[in-house]
This record gives sequence, C-alpha cells and structure tokens, in this order.
Amino acid sequence: MFNKEDFDLWADDYDEDVGLSQEDNTYPFAGYKDVLGGIFNIIIKKEKAIVLDLGFGTGTLAKKLYEQGCTIYGQDFSSRMIELASEKMPDAKLYQGDFAQGLLDPLDNLTYDFIVATYSIHHLNDTQKIDLINRLLEHLNEGGQILIGDVAFKTRKELEKCRSKAGEEWDDEEVYCVAEELKSNYPNISFTKVSYCAGIISISR
Repeated sequence: MFNKEDFDLWADDYDEDVGLSQEDNTYPFAGYKDVLGGIFNIIIKKEKAIVLDLGFGTGTLAKKLYEQGCTIYGQDFSSRMIELASEKMPDAKLYQGDFAQGLLDPLDNLTYDFIVATYSIHHLNDTQKIDLINRLLEHLNEGGQILIGDVAFKTRKELEKCRSKAGEEWDDEEVYCVAEELKSNYPNISFTKVSYCAGIISISR
C-alpha cells in the first residue's frame, strides 16, 4: 500500500504515468480522461459551484473547474502533490491530511455543492468507504452530489472480469467500488460505465 512518501516520490511523474496507461487502454487508467471529463460536465452545469476534491493529486480535474470559476477546496495525503496543484490554482484552499481519518477542521466546517474523489477512494476498505460517504453527505448543500470517479464497476461479475484481464497487473491492495453492493446503503446511487475498468458513481443528498 502506498504511503505519503510514496505519493511524494510519484508526484512529478504521476500525470505521465496515467497518460501512458490511458493511451494504451490498460488497467488501471483506461478511461481516465473520460472519467474526469464526465465529472467536469456534471459540475460545470452549476454556476460557480463550491467543490471539495478529496485526493486531488496534481490537480488535473480541480484546475479545469477552477478555471471555470468554481471555488475549490481540497484535501490530499501528499505534500508534493499539494505543491504542484497549488502552482496551478493559487487561490484554491488545499490542505494536507488523510481523508480516511475524516476532513480537517477548515474543511469540516463547510458545506459544498459537489464532493469529488477521483482515483483516490480505492485506498479505503469497504467499511471505511461507507463511513466516509456517510460523513460527506452531511457536508452537501441541498441538491448536492458526491461524485466518485475511479476504477469502479456496476457488478462484482464485471470486477472479476477486469481482474482476470489485468492478470498480474491487478493491485490486490486497492479496493474498488461496486455500485450494486453500495445500493443497500445508498438507494439513490447511480453508476455510469466509462471503460471496462472505470466508471462514475453519483450519490445525492
């Protein structure tokens, strides 16, 4: 499992590594660009949306939203990721912390139109995911949405099919969302398939 130091070391090469996997249409980043684009298109429909991005990395999605006038808040594990993202978004409010432990105080006192987690929530186990989502729902404004873009699947069968295709590349330390298995906790959940290994999950307040 990656720790803070691992992400700090990976930060400068992260975008390039993601791009290579995306171009080759290989696990885990096949569909990455379309996942981010899909979330962008949802958020941008609301003028001057207030967005919290959890695990924002180098700020690829957040920067695009920032440029469209969204107010950006963020929490990330890696100080180097935050440094790179801050260069792109000098007025964004970005904080260092492990969101598995909850939101930091400055973020925990606010509400948001959208809470986004792209390629980050898979670092939590299923129990941690549900605990986090339950807490995040309390921070949504009326009509707000949690948007999870990641290696994600509608069914367990689709996950197992992807695992088989990925072979030795499959990361057993990451825990991917299966929309149908979250439905009992979140009846209004929706899932949009983007590639054979990626999708967008939306949970509304």
